[in-house]
Amino acid sequence: MSHWKESVLSARELMGLHVEAMFTHDENMRLRTVNEPWPGEALAPRFFLGRTTEGKAICRFRYDVPATLVEPLEQLCADEPSVKDFQTKPKHFDAYMKLLQSERFTMGPCFVIPVVETVSTMQVVSITRDNIAEYLLDGFEWLASEIDYGQPCIARVDESRVVSNCRSVRITSNAHEAGLETLEPFRGRGYAAAVVAEWAKAVRKAGSVPLYSTSWDNFASQRVATKLDLSFYGVNFTVT
Repeated sequence: MSHWKESVLSARELMGLHVEAMFTHDENMRLRTVNEPWPGEALAPRFFLGRTTEGKAICRFRYDVPATLVEPLEQLCADEPSVKDFQTKPKHFDAYMKLLQSERFTMGPCFVIPVVETVSTMQVVSITRDNIAEYLLDGFEWLASEIDYGQPCIARVDESRVVSNCRSVRITSNAHEAGLETLEPFRGRGYAAAVVAEWAKAVRKAGSVPLYSTSWDNFASQRVATKLDLSFYGVNFTVT
């Protein structure tokens, strides 16, 4: 059960939950791997910057980034202003890229899913190992091998076929990050919003905070965030 009182979490605290859900950390709070719940470990990015709507940014570094780089990067991070437009690059973008000698970065908005008391009229189902055999997985074949790890998993079913699902793809005791996918022929029908909303309820019931993040150029995912009126708290930025 989470010890966080979600109603009083600041944007910076939410960003802290986000980075800790996204990546594993060592005892020095250095990044180690991507925190995927299923077997296999991908290396974390070298640098994470979480700008927030409050103007208090968070930065983390992979374990192999030398101390001679950490100090100037931390100074730049402390000078980042509050963020309002998630399409805007960090103030010190050029300096980050130069110091880390990289051309590869990711960036995207971060949201917390608000408590919704209304009951959806769209029927969705919880998919588990016990009932997954009841559904057709055409287009989601991989779900069978990952169903035990990405829980909760909420799906919209059309004639016994899973056509949209939202599941936990980054998990800690305090927060879950949503992973959302809808088959292309079934997009634009409100299915994505329905499964995300129900997934968030299941995560809260388990005592964790439901978080939703996406990339700056994933417009379909951003439309879901808009439709659900998700609460924007910041922008993540990573350099590999």
